[in-house]
Amino acid sequence: MPASMTAFASRSRDLPSARLCCELRAVNHRYLELGLRLPEELRAHEAELRERISRRVRRGKVDFRLELAATVAGAGALRLNLTNLAAVVEACGEVQIACGQAQAPGVIELLRWPGVVESTTPDPESLLPEVLALVEETLADFLAGREREGARIAAFMQERLNDMARQVALLREKLPRLVQHQRERLLARIADLGVSVDPGRIEQEVALLAQRADVAEEIDRLDTHLTEVRRLLEEPEPIGRKLDFLMQELNRESNTLGSKSQALESTAIAVELKVLIEQMREQVQNVE
Repeated sequence: MPASMTAFASRSRDLPSARLCCELRAVNHRYLELGLRLPEELRAHEAELRERISRRVRRGKVDFRLELAATVAGAGALRLNLTNLAAVVEACGEVQIACGQAQAPGVIELLRWPGVVESTTPDPESLLPEVLALVEETLADFLAGREREGARIAAFMQERLNDMARQVALLREKLPRLVQHQRERLLARIADLGVSVDPGRIEQEVALLAQRADVAEEIDRLDTHLTEVRRLLEEPEPIGRKLDFLMQELNRESNTLGSKSQALESTAIAVELKVLIEQMREQVQNVE
């Protein structure tokens, strides 16, 4: 069953002094392009997180975001570094003396100064089990969303494959009639010209016309490609690139049918086939 490349999943988890938020989103891409946004406390684990995701996702432009935000309980664990605070206040006093009119910083400004307030955030190593568990939950939701969308794509494609199979069967059924139609057209032209032509010569020309317009081989290849697409739709592995190649092959055969067509009936079938192939091709662009 194919999986879509487009999906979104988000999960969060409350820790004693912080809240973890994890988000995964993806759109179409030719290859796997994985971007990670992590808090500084977890930068050391980027390689491990990247490997976990790339092991489960093969294609798509994937954005992974992990946030660590202090909660109300965590905010109560803040503490002042009095040494740094004294140094900042002293420096501000020296600036005021030097400049004369410099305004003294407010309390909030002092608290925002790097190193004045120290947060008792959890140790990154102690966070890792919670982080990995949350990532796995988010990844499971993400993959489930891809599979649901992939199932819808597969159902859509099966309908188009059935329509194509009916058109191909109809064309196969019409082939003998199309040859007869060519013979009748040739005889009508000769009659309009009012000339006498050797019957053997007429049959020879009919045979040449039939040979140039013979599409039995193209019909057989179309049937083969349709069977292969159906088989791929049951495969558990990523099939997007294979399907894209088969869409090109189907389009090539339908183009040949159109170029060889000598009757409105076969031309209409070739056009209908191209429409159905294009509809499938648009969906295939979203398959992993």
